[in-house]
Amino acid sequence: LADPAFVGTYGINYGRIADNIPSPDEVVTLLRSAKIRNVRIYDADHSVLTAFSGTGFKLVIGLPNGFLKDMSSNASNAMSWVKDNVQKFMPGICGVAIGNEVLGGSDVELYGALLGAAKNIHSALNQLGLSDAVQVSTAHSQAVFSNSYPPSSCVFAENIAQYMKPLLQFFWEAGSPFCLNAYPFLDYMNDPASIDINYALFQKTKGIFDPKTELHYDNMLDAQIDAAYAALEDAGFDKMEVIVTETGWASKGDGNEAAATPENARTYNFNLRKRLAKKKGTPRRPKNIVKAYIFAIFNENLKPGPTSERNFGLFKPDGSISYDVGYKGLKSSSADSVVMSLKVNMYFPFNLFASHYFPYRQYLELLVLNAVFAHLH
Repeated sequence: LADPAFVGTYGINYGRIADNIPSPDEVVTLLRSAKIRNVRIYDADHSVLTAFSGTGFKLVIGLPNGFLKDMSSNASNAMSWVKDNVQKFMPGICGVAIGNEVLGGSDVELYGALLGAAKNIHSALNQLGLSDAVQVSTAHSQAVFSNSYPPSSCVFAENIAQYMKPLLQFFWEAGSPFCLNAYPFLDYMNDPASIDINYALFQKTKGIFDPKTELHYDNMLDAQIDAAYAALEDAGFDKMEVIVTETGWASKGDGNEAAATPENARTYNFNLRKRLAKKKGTPRRPKNIVKAYIFAIFNENLKPGPTSERNFGLFKPDGSISYDVGYKGLKSSSADSVVMSLKVNMYFPFNLFASHYFPYRQYLELLVLNAVFAHLH
């Protein structure tokens, strides 16, 4: 979330719908090694909050969708929740995400409860003297938009606008950003015949041209962010910042998810890190540095839905890396062995590095990228 709640430009989502992932204490060790300080979880599990307490991480916790009605209708319960799950673990908690992808979701009854829950949680934080340190937000999927291509044509969907505008007004007054879950992977999967996969993966491509703004986009994530900015402008909130609270690429999928491969997942996440390291904005908002939380730390083997839903993790259940984007895991992996081999053979001829799995150029890029992130953090 916005400074001081968000440090640097890069964060990660810590999903835990799994029965085979490391303990929260091990996750703290893993993320320290990766130099990631911004972490977002989807609930307020005390074992996680205890592990992160006093570690220096910037932690955004979640108020699950199932709590929204109660928190909206009962300010006393909102106060109790904040005391038990925020105040008790301060400092370190920098944000509370009120639900996740509520507007545009299937449970329409929650639409009206979202704003009330946000107001009551914020009021409780304010009464406890925590509202300056803990930001209140909610993350939206792209289902809240209509006409998002080209980016300048994007507006909020008609059935969403009546709930969105008062919510935006509240968040604007509270100093919160617009939080977007943006997935080029999903857009590409929905229309692979029309979308160049290189455009989705931050690879070299002709990109797209927005005739209204005369802006050029060389990657889809920037276009998705600027579509959100266009919708905010249309709604009268042209000064609100957009932050990406989820983005990632699946490394495995079903038969109809051919783009979900380890190679594509590595390419997307590696290029995303490079793009964020540049600390630059989008074509529409060049001064607003893009900030993003990657999804996710681990594959989550108990998640429902298609196979891709269970395969967004940068790390395997044992803590080793799923594919190399410049992080070290809790355990050595085949990718680590490749890196070590490269280091041992650094003075050998170039053709020794001409590996399909780990080209020399990408190895050098990783070294530079890690140096940059060490400086940022």
